[in-house]
Amino acid sequence: MEIIRHLINDTIEFYRWTLTIADKRVEKWPLMDNPLPTLAISTSYLLFLWLGPKYMKNREPFQLRKTLIVYNFSMVFLNFFIFKELFMAARAAKYSYICQRVDYSDDPNEVRVAGALWWYFISKGIEYLDTVFFILRKKFSQVTFLHVYHHCTMFTLWWIGIKWVAGGQSFFGAHMNAAIHVLMYLYYGLASCGPKIQKYLWWKKYLTIIQMVQFHVTIGHTALSLYVNCDFPHWMHYSLICYAITFIVLFGNFYYQTYRRQQPRRDASSSKAAKAVANGALNGLSRNANGAAVMGGKDEKPQENSGRRKRKGRAKRD
Repeated sequence: MEIIRHLINDTIEFYRWTLTIADKRVEKWPLMDNPLPTLAISTSYLLFLWLGPKYMKNREPFQLRKTLIVYNFSMVFLNFFIFKELFMAARAAKYSYICQRVDYSDDPNEVRVAGALWWYFISKGIEYLDTVFFILRKKFSQVTFLHVYHHCTMFTLWWIGIKWVAGGQSFFGAHMNAAIHVLMYLYYGLASCGPKIQKYLWWKKYLTIIQMVQFHVTIGHTALSLYVNCDFPHWMHYSLICYAITFIVLFGNFYYQTYRRQQPRRDASSSKAAKAVANGALNGLSRNANGAAVMGGKDEKPQENSGRRKRKGRAKRD
């Protein structure tokens, strides 16, 4: 118990020390005073993951079509706003895409970058509703480990990013991710409009590819920053690389399981179909000498059997 008490005290002292180097500009912003509200929201999210399916077990799934349309297109506008703010503010502040240290001053452009990053953090909390809607619609298969890991860690860990580095190199990943989420929620919004629109949405798997490319770019950009010894907390650089690797593994596995693993089966079935067409038969259809399609199997076998019965009959009479 003594060891545990010392460990807790050391942790508290370390946290108090980190507050002395935190970004003073954001400490009075909503949710930024201390980590407890963020941890409470994330804990409530995990609790809903456990209680939600139990609540919906004997209930009919909610449709939520209009709600999903409003939600998804609202997320399109929010992410576009974040992307636009980061792009315009970084350009006005003459940010470098190779190495950009954090400027904790009250320069309007720097505060604008910090504000956009704060909205990015808030958007990750709003995205918890993705899971809530899945559970209320009883789409339990969609709530995978990747889904939960992605949502829970992004919101929780970005509190750290806003608290200590609301600017500088942090803008790059948020800037890129916000642009991708514009496309992603645009897809989900259009899909929510119903079958008439869904038949034109052929590009879902390319969203996964773009996301995986994003993580590789993140690793490359962060490694370059370390190589040039960028004036940005190196522990955050190393943590970001490790974090991105976990996403590459998880998204890569998702892509393989969803789009590649079933591919040989499709090829096999299509090759069988091609052979069947080449032999003049497909789904029980065959062609006669004039090229007309007739039913094989059902029509041919009775004729064959009737002929045999006739021959057997004659043989008996003879």
